[in-house]
Amino acid sequence: MIIACPHCDTLNRVPNERLTEQPTCGKCKRSMFAAAPIELTSANFSNHAHKSELPLVVDFWASWCGPCKSFAPVFTEAAKIWEPQFRFGKINTEEQQALAAQFNIRSIPTLMIFKQGQLLAQQAGALPKSAFDQWLKSYS
Repeated sequence: MIIACPHCDTLNRVPNERLTEQPTCGKCKRSMFAAAPIELTSANFSNHAHKSELPLVVDFWASWCGPCKSFAPVFTEAAKIWEPQFRFGKINTEEQQALAAQFNIRSIPTLMIFKQGQLLAQQAGALPKSAFDQWLKSYS
């Protein structure tokens, strides 16, 4: 499986049977799974959403958004639980306006799941932990 490193964004080939063995990046030598959401930008989005074979769950958010702030701990906790089944990333819509426009983000938080460049699912609004886990389970 091709996976983008959460630290240096380098693409790495990791055998499926080694996903749970804490594989490390061939370039930066850090863990391929950080158990935390990564910050996505225009510079690294393509490697994680299009080139990586690991499904990517994206949270489009903004610092001034109350529901975004209340959902952030749920999203962070999910990254700890669901990796390596999914990679979790956050896109700050204030700083990454081109990405927000590309995906026609009209309300935040907006959640999306990508797999090899294909949008699998989209959900507007913050979800309680149980509903978020159920949503993820339906795409795992």
